[in-house]
Amino acid sequence: MTPPEESLGPLLAAPDRLWTAAEVLAKPSPVPIAPGVYGWHFDVAPFASLPAQQLLYVGIAPRKMTSRRSRQNLRTRVRYHYRGNAEGSTLRRTLGCLLGLELRRVGSGKRMTFGKLGEQQLTAWMAEHAFVCWTPHPEPWLLESQLINQLDLPLNLDQNKHNAFHAQLTEIRSTARRLARELPILT
Repeated sequence: MTPPEESLGPLLAAPDRLWTAAEVLAKPSPVPIAPGVYGWHFDVAPFASLPAQQLLYVGIAPRKMTSRRSRQNLRTRVRYHYRGNAEGSTLRRTLGCLLGLELRRVGSGKRMTFGKLGEQQLTAWMAEHAFVCWTPHPEPWLLESQLINQLDLPLNLDQNKHNAFHAQLTEIRSTARRLARELPILT
């Protein structure tokens, strides 16, 4: 059953349960293969001026349903955030930049990640400090703006210029990208 849209903010901000990386990545995974919204909480703040022990980021899966069937769902997206890389995860890129990991160009030079070691460090940090909750919803793309306006989400950049941390986070990520462009490409 899909919760009413007005109850999604509280469901994500104060969930009955938060899930760890080990639980999410286990087989079988508790994360449903369904569209929906998810929220990230951290027991340690990824940056000094941010609070700990509260919701800092929300995401949706899929981004938007097109005429083609999307392969993205809650399970693929949440699991990717825990074990993917910064090129495919805005959350990972933001966390790595806030934690002071060095963003680097990789492969052809068009993609940016934290390199093998940096991505491993970020994965380990998230396994220890990042917790996630979710709720299925048939059209999550219709909820994203509402959630970003309703909740204090300092790690969300898109549609979130009103957040007090937006300018600082934008600058931190921009500086990381600029520095990455000045460094040699990692092979």
